Amino acid sequence: MANTLTRTMPRFTKFTAVLATALIGAALAAPGVSAQPDRAEQPPQYAPTMLILDASGSMQRPDPAGTMMDAAKTAVRSFVEAAPAESKVGLMTYGTSTGNTEAEKITGCRDVRLLRPADALDKAALTTAADGIQARGWTPMGTALRQAADALPGAGPRSVVLVSDGDDTCAPPDPCEVAREVKQRGIDLVMHAIGFAVDAKARAQLTCMAQATGGTYTDAADGRALERVLPRVSAAALRNYRAAGTPITGTGSHETAPVASPGQYLDTIGQKETRYWAVDVPAGATAYFSGTVSFPRVPDVGPTDDLNTLQLRVYGADGQDCHVFESELTTKSSDGEALTVAKAFDGATKERTGSASGDKCRGGGRYSFALTWDKVSSGVPERLPIELLVGIEPPAADPGKAPTTTLTAFSEPTGSGTPVTGGGSFNVAAPLAGSGRYTDTLRQGEFVFYRVRLDWGQGLAYRVHFGGNGGRGLDNLSNVRTGLYSPIREEIGFDSGAYTGTGTVLPSKDAAATVPIRYANRTADDIKARRQSVPGWYYIAVKVGSTFEEGNAAPVPIQLDLTVTGAQEPGPTYSSGVADGVFGEKASAPRVTHQTDAVAAADDAETGSRGQWLLVAGLGAAAVVVVGTIVGLLVLRRRG
Repeated sequence: MANTLTRTMPRFTKFTAVLATALIGAALAAPGVSAQPDRAEQPPQYAPTMLILDASGSMQRPDPAGTMMDAAKTAVRSFVEAAPAESKVGLMTYGTSTGNTEAEKITGCRDVRLLRPADALDKAALTTAADGIQARGWTPMGTALRQAADALPGAGPRSVVLVSDGDDTCAPPDPCEVAREVKQRGIDLVMHAIGFAVDAKARAQLTCMAQATGGTYTDAADGRALERVLPRVSAAALRNYRAAGTPITGTGSHETAPVASPGQYLDTIGQKETRYWAVDVPAGATAYFSGTVSFPRVPDVGPTDDLNTLQLRVYGADGQDCHVFESELTTKSSDGEALTVAKAFDGATKERTGSASGDKCRGGGRYSFALTWDKVSSGVPERLPIELLVGIEPPAADPGKAPTTTLTAFSEPTGSGTPVTGGGSFNVAAPLAGSGRYTDTLRQGEFVFYRVRLDWGQGLAYRVHFGGNGGRGLDNLSNVRTGLYSPIREEIGFDSGAYTGTGTVLPSKDAAATVPIRYANRTADDIKARRQSVPGWYYIAVKVGSTFEEGNAAPVPIQLDLTVTGAQEPGPTYSSGVADGVFGEKASAPRVTHQTDAVAAADDAETGSRGQWLLVAGLGAAAVVVVGTIVGLLVLRRRG
């Protein structure tokens, strides 16, 4: 791949590397309201996760909390209390039915019990089940992992979190071989291990199990440490991108396309298929439309067969081509990439000229947005879910302060940092409270999100430190990347580089930064500032890519240093009311109508007579490396 080019942030570094084949590859807000409507945060799904809790006799050892088993139960309660309501968490244990004498070994090494399946989270039942565990017997970790893999759903990403205070005392089967076996069966399962006051032998075994599945190993020296670690590791196990939205069914023609009100929707799209959806846009309004596809993880896909493209086109009345075209390409779909193509369409803000054809793409009216899954990678399903974002923003009678192109200054924070757990998609992105230092741990192949609230007049700047993990060689060599996204999930800028097991920093030169957020920025002479014209959640994505070769790749600690500056300024004065919220956050749900049912709505859009204007910015997903930009009607972006 040729030199990567930052699209809108000059302080990002242009990057050319041998690792190019491994490179991974948009919610406007009124002042004082959330940039993402609550309803868009309700439906996210998480990877079904099985928690395996060691209940061998050694868990009766003393701990400041009482016994190690007492400490483990307390940690489970902390995790369960913090677990997302939409998550699916099960509980398995071993060592509860026998003692740990040699005479009981044969029976004890088969002593694995499924206490709760990984179904919809039942916090009370899960806590009760954990409280009832009595530590007594042997440690059949390999058998437990095999049974956990069988007990989890048969398809899709799955996770296991194993807490053990020692090594397997029942091999065979060897637990590390079981982990390799699970992975070789093509099961999309990642196991994270927590060593609870373990010795070197147990630490090596647990590390081997985790790394064989692409997971992480974490030490917990005592009960207090376990109580801190378990919720964090389990949250990482749960984080996976899942499509969400109000169901809608696009069609193959603008004539029959369903008409969507502002909101977030969920449809499907097939390989090489073009699908249409319609939006009524009032005169003077700006329309926002986005489509996002999350690709499944697929093993053994070569770089030339690992490309997917989403294309977006806009059509006016009678299917008139408005010559608005966006294309996004990801070059590493098999890592589980999410690809978004987005457009802020200003056709309705333009006056009609009297030209029969030209007027069909100007002024208020019904517009159609078409998405095409054009380039298709190897091994992906024939159809995939696609998230859609629809937004309508009224014109501003008074835009407020003049545009600015001054980037936010970065100030490096001090201290050890606040632990956070990045989310697997925009709608579950971890909120960062403001300026400060934040820490997380990523495994290879993870692409996670954090979010920062910016009001009018505020800006941010940040850098990401990827810490050393002690690894060497091709099985620790990967691409690292960070991207910054606006509330409409449009990528503002990015940087990427090579990770070799030693520490590195992105951006490699100056910090990534926004300008102060102002409505008038959309008319700035500098195109780089135009995408920073709305307040709300700004998103920081951080990635550690898959390694070049399979092996014992250790997880990577990251440190995110963040500066948020600026006093809140007055925002624009909109020309129309916002009773339902500019984002539609006060509306009950997005609305879908058929063409024949929406004629009156189209008339309203034409005259701009609606009393209430809605805007909802929904999910986007990780845009990955941009190769080139053509500004104007044609913008082609390549992500890797």
